[in-house]
Amino acid sequence: MLQRELGEIFMLEGKNNFGGALITVTKATITRDLSIARVYLSLFAPGSNKISIDDIRERSRELRYTLGTRIKNQVRHIPELEFYVDDSLDYIEHIEDLLSE
Repeated sequence: MLQRELGEIFMLEGKNNFGGALITVTKATITRDLSIARVYLSLFAPGSNKISIDDIRERSRELRYTLGTRIKNQVRHIPELEFYVDDSLDYIEHIEDLLSE
């Protein structure tokens, strides 16, 4: 549920708040006590727009608030959000390059 809702938030607000960057939520895990959600993102900024994970981390309070307004009736506690870059695609590409050589 968190992955889907955060994906929609980034899709709707990414155009305005993140310079039109394409932000994909690839994985979302939550701790056993439901207090922290670790969200893995794939970032793609078209053209000269640059976006970093630090830009998203600075807005984590806003994103948590937006998430809370969307899922408030489904959960008791809105978890703190921790964002990480998902580099699994880069890793797969690197392995494929090594295998092709």
